[in-house]
Amino acid sequence: MHIPENYLNGATCGVMFAAMAPVWVHAVRSVKRNVPKAKIPMLGVGAAFSFVAMMFNVPLPGGTTGHAVGGTLIAVLLGPDAACLAVSIALLIQALLFGDGGVLAYGANCFNMAFVLPYMGYAVYQFLRKHIHAKSGRYAAAGIGSYAGINAAAFCAAVEFGIQPYISHDSAGNPLNCPYGLNISIPAMMAGHLTVFGAVEVIYTVAMLAFIARTSSDLLPENTMPATEAGRHGKLFALLAVLICLVPLGLIATGTAWGEWGSDEIAEVTGFSPANLINGWELRALLPDYSFGGLPDAVGYILSAVIGVALCIIVFTLISRRMRDKTEYGPRTA
Repeated sequence: MHIPENYLNGATCGVMFAAMAPVWVHAVRSVKRNVPKAKIPMLGVGAAFSFVAMMFNVPLPGGTTGHAVGGTLIAVLLGPDAACLAVSIALLIQALLFGDGGVLAYGANCFNMAFVLPYMGYAVYQFLRKHIHAKSGRYAAAGIGSYAGINAAAFCAAVEFGIQPYISHDSAGNPLNCPYGLNISIPAMMAGHLTVFGAVEVIYTVAMLAFIARTSSDLLPENTMPATEAGRHGKLFALLAVLICLVPLGLIATGTAWGEWGSDEIAEVTGFSPANLINGWELRALLPDYSFGGLPDAVGYILSAVIGVALCIIVFTLISRRMRDKTEYGPRTA
């Protein structure tokens, strides 16, 4: 679901950045107002789990792949505004360091995965929590919410891809950016997300929520303990370490996620390469495709996960140190 560089024209990138700007401003203000200073580092942990989840590529027949995001999980635990910031930071690190998602397309990727996904997922979760009173209601609501969130995000990405041939083409009608219209982009994106990738998001969200409920219950939204009394999270960090060690499993999936092909791969299918995919601007990533020169792919993937996770946690830890303590706060309703 990461939109690469030059798949969207400049106008689309600008509009998506403009759309995200007020969302980020609102999210920052909301988190400063509602999330205790001691819990801000947990946004970094949430961002880290999202970062790692996106490294586990799952294959589909035909050579395409996809992944979970975990945005609804963070929204359930800390609120959708916190989830927006956490996923935005994870996406920024991916784009700048690893070339996963375009820098110019950063606004669009955040709109899809850091805005639409967690806010939609959380809205569905909140609605179902009021109507499902069974003991397992939290997990059912979170699972359905995460499924709705990732599919809404995929639909938005499909539309952003699909409108490009109509708004960005040369005098002969040849697409300059993404060459696939809505009649192709929507079915192609939604087929995988309505089935396999949606299921992966549900499993990841519910399994993580159940693990947190058993080992770090102070992170649940109904918790009323002051942050200074909150439990330690050693088991949660241990799970994160295990997932980092397992990320090479994401290399097993062959192929590339739909819409993330290079110009040469598109040429093999369409017979031509859009001009902006060949000549457009692209940041030279420090560790492209999560690789380290000269090291085996699995080792590079693990080291990339370590770096990404560490940066996610460091960013929010530094933010928390600049914040004032909140002496009083109430729990969010679940």
